[in-house]
Amino acid sequence: MTERKPPGVEWQSWVERQLEEGRREGMLDNLEGSGKPIPGLGEPRDDDWWVKEKLRREGVNWIPPTLAIRAERDAAVAEAEAADSEDELRAVIDRINDRIRYVNSHTVSGPPTTVWTVDPEPIVERWRANRPEAPANDASALDTATPPATSSRWRLRRRLRRP
Repeated sequence: MTERKPPGVEWQSWVERQLEEGRREGMLDNLEGSGKPIPGLGEPRDDDWWVKEKLRREGVNWIPPTLAIRAERDAAVAEAEAADSEDELRAVIDRINDRIRYVNSHTVSGPPTTVWTVDPEPIVERWRANRPEAPANDASALDTATPPATSSRWRLRRRLRRP
C-alpha cells in the first residue's frame, strides 16, 4: 500500500487501484467507527473544532483563572466553616485571600476579576455560634466579602511609572 505512484499513471486510478486491493485483502474490514455516523457532521463549523475535540478526548477542563477563583473562594469558605479550630479556619481564609490577591494582580487573560477577599470575622462568628462550647456572638453580619481598598492600585502604578 505504500508503494510510490508509477510514472505515467493518473493519481485517481492509482488511488482507486490501491483501495480495491485493500478491500480484497480485508484491510478495510472492522475499521473503528465503521457504519456509524460521522460525529458533528450536521453541526455548524467551528475553527477550533480540533482543539476542543483534543481537550474533550484528554479530559481537560480549563477555565480562565478569573472565573475559577469564584469556585475556589466558595469551596474555601465551606472548608473554613467546617474547620475544627479557629486557627485552622483563619489559615484557610488566609490561603484563599492570598490566592485572590494573586489572581487579581497577575491575571492578564480572560474576563476581569471582581472577586473580593474574604473577611474572616463573620465566618469566625458563625463558626463560634455553631459550636456549643464557644460563646455565641451576634452573627447578623453574614457578608463574607470586603469591599475593595479605597486607594486604587492603578493610581499607585501610574504614579510609579511616571519619570
